[in-house]
Amino acid sequence: MNFLFSIAAGLVLVGGAVVAGADEARVLFNGKDLTGWQGMQGPPDNWGVKDGALTCTGGRGAQWLATREEFSDFDLSLEFKLPVNGNSGVFIRAPRQGAPWVAGMEIQLLDDYGEKWKNLKPDQFTGAIYAAVAPSRRVTKKAGEWQTMRILCVGRSCSVWVNGEQIVEADLDKVAAKYGGKVPGLKRNSGLIGVQNHGDPVSFRKIVIKKIARK
Repeated sequence: MNFLFSIAAGLVLVGGAVVAGADEARVLFNGKDLTGWQGMQGPPDNWGVKDGALTCTGGRGAQWLATREEFSDFDLSLEFKLPVNGNSGVFIRAPRQGAPWVAGMEIQLLDDYGEKWKNLKPDQFTGAIYAAVAPSRRVTKKAGEWQTMRILCVGRSCSVWVNGEQIVEADLDKVAAKYGGKVPGLKRNSGLIGVQNHGDPVSFRKIVIKKIARK
């Protein structure tokens, strides 16, 4: 299976789909306020901006913060920072109703070294398509450090990089055939992008997206 590692002008094969290239990179978070975002399952009182980063205090409030715009095929990059034992996630192709980690897809964010999580399953660690596809290896840094993530979804292909290393390369049709009963969102082709409040403080910055056009 051929996946895209660098989008350029011209026709490129991505997981069996021919794409015509990508739009110019667009910033989803402006580093100043929540313009373009909305609180889901509660008011976004626990979300704000601190030192140019999109931050969540944890606790009560919006369980997730979502883009107002929906996306189908895209190349998304961001930086994240978690505390010790921190837990969060990036939602993709999520609907406006329902739990986004089930009705959509969650790319897991976790303090992989946290003692609290030592007994989790492989598909619950950072970079996993939650409850469906485990990362090929753990490449995360220690809690409290900024880390990078890239998520590339084109058609029924989804790939994930953490700290510059690819750790997921998934055929969503095959994954949905196996896990679609418990994660029906694996079958979705478009939706919101969001970040999760799992009750822990978490920060995001440099959230940038490119829309991808398919032939």
